[in-house]
Amino acid sequence: MATATSSKASQKRSARRLNIRTYESALKYLFAQTDYEQMLRVRYNRDTFSLARMRALLKKVGDPHKALRCVHIAGTKGKGSTATMLARMLEACGHRVGLYTSPHLMDIRERIRINGTMITQAALTRYINKMAVHIERMASNKPTFFEIFTAIAFMHFADEGVDLGVLETGLGGRLDSTNVVKPMVVGLTSISIDHMHQLGETLEAIAGEKAGVFKAGVPAVSVPQLPAAQSVLKKAASKIKAPLVFTGEGIDFSYRFESSRETGPQTRVCLTTDRSQFEHLPVPLMGEHQAVNCGLALALLDQLKAQGLKVDDAAAIEGLSAVILPGRMELLRTRPRILADGAHNAASIEALMRAIGQYIPYDSMVVIFGCAADKDIPGMLDQIIRGADKVIFTAADHLRAARPKDLAEAYEERASKTSQVAPNLAEAVHIAHNAVSREDIICITGSFYLVGEAKKLLGS
Repeated sequence: MATATSSKASQKRSARRLNIRTYESALKYLFAQTDYEQMLRVRYNRDTFSLARMRALLKKVGDPHKALRCVHIAGTKGKGSTATMLARMLEACGHRVGLYTSPHLMDIRERIRINGTMITQAALTRYINKMAVHIERMASNKPTFFEIFTAIAFMHFADEGVDLGVLETGLGGRLDSTNVVKPMVVGLTSISIDHMHQLGETLEAIAGEKAGVFKAGVPAVSVPQLPAAQSVLKKAASKIKAPLVFTGEGIDFSYRFESSRETGPQTRVCLTTDRSQFEHLPVPLMGEHQAVNCGLALALLDQLKAQGLKVDDAAAIEGLSAVILPGRMELLRTRPRILADGAHNAASIEALMRAIGQYIPYDSMVVIFGCAADKDIPGMLDQIIRGADKVIFTAADHLRAARPKDLAEAYEERASKTSQVAPNLAEAVHIAHNAVSREDIICITGSFYLVGEAKKLLGS
């Protein structure tokens, strides 16, 4: 007892030396750690993204991840949407569900939720305080911001006794901090070109990194993939004997877009297995890409059911219907209509432009665009060219943001059209507001950071 008391006293003294007494000081300490989300160029290897370091950190706080039953979701786009739809269905079935996603839009606590409720400021302060003592003792090999925050998510889920965790990978999969868990099932969303400097220049290389989340004997479900990615996933799963199926191939899945006077435009999905029969369910989020994500969420739910998790299909359907996800085709204003979406690679911009055309009638569309400098900018601009009538380039207040002037020059060279440049989002919205009529629409996209700023600027 004396030893435990002495240890606690020592930890309190360490915390006082670090001056972590308030939520603000806790965040200041957290953001002072190495944060690859803020860096334009990051070496992708076992030193910078170290699972050994992550495991060492978790061991110091009691290995909270080892007892966690979880679903692990990787992929390029759609991870957050899939994870949220699955979590809401599980919650509606009476389970206590921890949801870990990234990035956040307005509040860092959005990343860690239990049954939809964000971790409290007091709890996050307490965990950062507790972690700081161990972090300072790892001086020669300190954990990164994302490693620390992932560990906090595991601790919070363990302390609150969640029945299941739904975890979204941050970057890649093989070396991602979340890849220390042994999940009940793995999910793979659509894989496309993104984070090339870290994950590779080809679809095959990127798919190989995503396949790093496969575990021997753990079932995996993937959405339909491009042939190059699908081949890599199949080989990787076969090599370690991870049972892998694809929606629409090993699982009967289909969707269709429809529009009626009563319901308006919507997409419906059908998914059938030996255990489940979901027929003509309305997808709660707009866009065909969200129908594909919804199919994956339903397939993951079915896999959990196969492993004995209690699932009531009617309750799950009700939970699905209630899904609302900020930052995905979110209408921030109605006069004029201002839509925000965190699409941040070429494939997601293409899906966004198609979804707007399907779901939202308009005369003309003004796109306010800003992205990170390390993205596939030519690919993203090509999709903007196909959908936008007018483009205003700007930048989020972020170290990785591309310069608006550079974006405009690249756009004008590819499109043979003029564009405008604004130094910040507020100015861009002002310009767009003066350029639209009542039947037009303004779309803010290219980065979750830009969408977060839009929500703060314009309100929900």
